[in-house]
Amino acid sequence: MDNPDSTRSSVLRNSIILGLFAMATVGLIAITQQGTAERISEAQRRVQLSALNEILPHEQHDNDLLADSFSVDDYPHLRLGAPRDAYRARQHGEVVAVILPVVAPEGYSGRIDLLVGIYANGEVAGVRAVNHRETPGLGDKIEIGKSQWVLEFNGKSLSMPVPENWAVKKDGGEFDQFTGATITPRAVVQAVYQSLEYFAEHRDSLLLSAEEPTNGN
Repeated sequence: MDNPDSTRSSVLRNSIILGLFAMATVGLIAITQQGTAERISEAQRRVQLSALNEILPHEQHDNDLLADSFSVDDYPHLRLGAPRDAYRARQHGEVVAVILPVVAPEGYSGRIDLLVGIYANGEVAGVRAVNHRETPGLGDKIEIGKSQWVLEFNGKSLSMPVPENWAVKKDGGEFDQFTGATITPRAVVQAVYQSLEYFAEHRDSLLLSAEEPTNGN
């Protein structure tokens, strides 16, 4: 017959071992998740910074765009759904342009996240897609690495072209659509126009030349 004390001791020992193993596993998973989250965050930061510097190259500003950020949250125009960072570009302390986040929710495969740079005079400095799920080979032509299409927005404003021409050519507007993919460019054109409307309505506050932040706030 087994010794009851020996059996209890064995069960206790196995329970302790299993408990330690479980704690070690949970700890390893937590460390892995934290490391993965940090890598994802850093990758997103690099993508964001690359897009910002493509829209407004270094020679057009003398400040750190990522550090000179402020929060915006305007559903009717920017369609964000939650506060997001926008950025001010400065030359000698004066705000010369802003870069606004805007969402085109009506993309073929869902929302398209954009950054739209707008000079102080209301002209588009540049547009970049920073996140989307559009069809490879069709809708993904909104990416600068796949097509030069987004460059069509450079220099445009609320009055150039006139409002009724802020549409793809299939809808009687000025902007090209993609062969086999009209929904994606149509959504982006509308989103860029709405970002210009937002800028026009909030121009004074967006161009407020407060002292450039030094701590990223």
